[in-house]
Amino acid sequence: MQCLLKCDEGEGFQLVTRPVPTPGPDQVIIKVHKVAICGSDLNLWKWNDLARTIATLPFIPGHEVTGEVVALGSEVTESGRGDICPNMSQYGHGRGTDQGGCCEYSCVCVKYCYTLTTNISQEHAAILEPMGGKKVFAVDVNTERLTLALKMGADKVINSQKEDIKSVLRGELAEDTDGIGRIVEATGASDVINNSFSWLRKGGHIVLIGLPKAPIHIQNPITDLVLKAITLKSVHGRRIFHSWVECERLLCEGRVDPSPIISHVLPMSQYKHAFHLFNSGKASKIIFDPRE
Repeated sequence: MQCLLKCDEGEGFQLVTRPVPTPGPDQVIIKVHKVAICGSDLNLWKWNDLARTIATLPFIPGHEVTGEVVALGSEVTESGRGDICPNMSQYGHGRGTDQGGCCEYSCVCVKYCYTLTTNISQEHAAILEPMGGKKVFAVDVNTERLTLALKMGADKVINSQKEDIKSVLRGELAEDTDGIGRIVEATGASDVINNSFSWLRKGGHIVLIGLPKAPIHIQNPITDLVLKAITLKSVHGRRIFHSWVECERLLCEGRVDPSPIISHVLPMSQYKHAFHLFNSGKASKIIFDPRE
């Protein structure tokens, strides 16, 4: 089978041929239909300091995956052949397994597989993992992505290179509101994370998804942390698989349409073009078909 492989500390991946894996007792073999590029995959491509922290060589990248179960381990009873499973675990960066989704067939522990119960598309299923308000503010420095955020339902967009985020929020929020209720921080920019605590209202929630590239420092820990009774969750703080059930329901009912964020669907053989495109900021979500 064809797969992408990260085997050394140089930039990029290699397209190589490997044998189709055989499942262990508690594993399944998934014939991968679609795999999406995540921001963390770009760090793995570059092999920067962050990649060295989260990954162990060698490995097959890719953790936003959907495919069909085609083989079962001897102890597997929960998932049958033909089930369509999006997959996300400690998967795609060499920790615990060298298997990831950028391949034709992937060997995965069955407990990390979620079986789809509706007929949502393979492309939508592949990005089920990163999906997520009553009033939504989207913050970025890329004008194209801010325009896309408006198209996808954001109530207000803020270009943080041109506007002061806290001033904009103060002008947009109701007078009886002392801050944002929930913040999902996906940039990993330490200065943004540091300031996020000051934007939260009392009892607010912050979820850290982005991977920080420098230490986090809360400037006013008493007023912005201790006395706010906030809830802080990391990327693994969500409820698997409850969150996926809810996301699948929203997609199936047509209440959320992620189509606009999928900018490219490419053969995996064009992986170099895909990662350069993603790195340029001119693409949103890129999805591979490993069979091409």
